Amino acid sequence: MTDIYYTLKQSCSSECKVRGSRFIGYASVVAEPEDADHFIRDLSKKHHDATHACFAYRIGYGDKSVFRYSDAGEPAGTAGKPILDAIDGKKLTNTVCVVIRYFGGTKLGTGGLARAYCRCSISALEKGGVKELYITIPVRIAFHYNLTGAVMHLVSRFHCQVEDTRYGSETIMSLNVRRSKVSLFKNELINLSAGKVRFLEEETSHR
Repeated sequence: MTDIYYTLKQSCSSECKVRGSRFIGYASVVAEPEDADHFIRDLSKKHHDATHACFAYRIGYGDKSVFRYSDAGEPAGTAGKPILDAIDGKKLTNTVCVVIRYFGGTKLGTGGLARAYCRCSISALEKGGVKELYITIPVRIAFHYNLTGAVMHLVSRFHCQVEDTRYGSETIMSLNVRRSKVSLFKNELINLSAGKVRFLEEETSHR
């Protein structure tokens, strides 16, 4: 199983016009469904005079991934699903996309609507860029102060993220380690310390 996933580098927007209708796509990085809901509500208020405010989002990865979409009054399957398809087509997660429509007087038909919403979503998402992230395992280790230099060299080499460090009779360090590198990281820690580094606990996370 891969430990790589992708999201947007930054929030973005794009505007498209199709046969008189104006479509404005907005996309952003979100960590929780509540963040996506807040983003959607804010845009709906901002464009309170719009004909429709359709959206989709995907959050998480693998079996823990969750998604939601809405046609917001457009014919079923013509807006929310095409927006989600645009997100999934770019293999993005932790991403929300809202497409605002101002009706221009000409009906587009179900196929035309789906294409317009998908096109506007893709245009917005492309402006946000793509950021590569890794699923990580939080690892807590304990070691004597005289091992600090060797431990920090290994932490740097494996690009671990140090979350917390506590000093006492021994140093307690909380790290995020890329999932595919955890076993190798542990083995190298054991080898460099002759087994004197202790592992306290771990659980799946991401960053």
